[in-house]
Amino acid sequence: MSKLLIPLLVFLSVSVLAQKNTNTWYIPGHYPESFQQFIYEMHEVKGAHNYYKFESNLQKDKNILKELKNNNKTGLISYLLFEDNKIVIDESDIPPKIIDDLLPSHSIGKSLVSYVTGHAICKGYISSVDEILDWDLLDNTLYEDQVLINLLNMRAGDQKYIGERLHPQVDNQWKSSGVNLNMTSLETIVESNLQNTQKSDSVYNYSALTTHILMNYVIYKSGNDWEKLLHSVFNENAKVKNSVYFELTRKASYGHESTVRYSFYATRYDYLRIAKAIMDDWNNDTCVGKYLKTVYDRRIDKNDNDNPKPDDIATYSKRYGGQFYFDIIGMEDSKILGMSGFAGQNILIDLDNQKIIVINSLFKNYDWKKIVYERI
Repeated sequence: MSKLLIPLLVFLSVSVLAQKNTNTWYIPGHYPESFQQFIYEMHEVKGAHNYYKFESNLQKDKNILKELKNNNKTGLISYLLFEDNKIVIDESDIPPKIIDDLLPSHSIGKSLVSYVTGHAICKGYISSVDEILDWDLLDNTLYEDQVLINLLNMRAGDQKYIGERLHPQVDNQWKSSGVNLNMTSLETIVESNLQNTQKSDSVYNYSALTTHILMNYVIYKSGNDWEKLLHSVFNENAKVKNSVYFELTRKASYGHESTVRYSFYATRYDYLRIAKAIMDDWNNDTCVGKYLKTVYDRRIDKNDNDNPKPDDIATYSKRYGGQFYFDIIGMEDSKILGMSGFAGQNILIDLDNQKIIVINSLFKNYDWKKIVYERI
């Protein structure tokens, strides 16, 4: 396989290079300046031959055009608005170095792991959101015998060891151990940092590790049907046009295999196809739609920001459920499902009015209030 020499730092740009290797692809990470760019192994889900074909009734929005035109300052590279079963705003300026227009989800991938989990429940691999995690990998850790909904809601009682509520001193201990949650297999993390840990009070504590465990629990429960499950979610249900990818951790020196992460890659239109599938599941009351309504009904208060600013669905929402954001400030009576990722990636779905906004960006400096909050 050929190799590509790439700079360690990426300056206000994004690059993608894909090299095929059986069922996986190698794609450099997407990061704005000051983030190192690593090459990860990727797990591919192929697109559908009968992919969903959008209809359009396009209009222009001067505020969106202004943000896109000045994207060297705003970071905005793609904006899609879907309503009345059509794309009504379709603007993009994808950098040419992004091969095949594959864009990173960053933490939007957490929500997609939840969506896969809903499908796993509906196919009988997992009993319900109240299933107790019976998995020997988690033995003798704070996650042993936890209830699935606690991980879906980021309230696993792990705040002494991981997450946004973590004390800086403990955070430094993680870093000094050499364990990077974005690169390390789950087995290594469990063996190196989670043995003999104890669960604390269940409070909202956002973390990457929680979703890492969720994803690999679904893989464990679905067993040999893991590939079949992903095919069902993205190919048969969402009907994506192009291949989509979940990122894997690096192979560890401890002898452990890579594990699948939540970080996800797709084209801008395939993100919209996935969002539409979520919206349709909800409104058609499918089994997965019932799962989405369950996590909505069991959402929790975040209580994570005393002075929220309208610059992202993650910061300008009151509640969290099933790896989704709900109850936008000032719109609490509207059933709006939100997904958010690093550097300004946002997907908002107005479930009642069947409207979707999908935003991709290199960094977050666009006017979220004007082009997202006021448009939804």
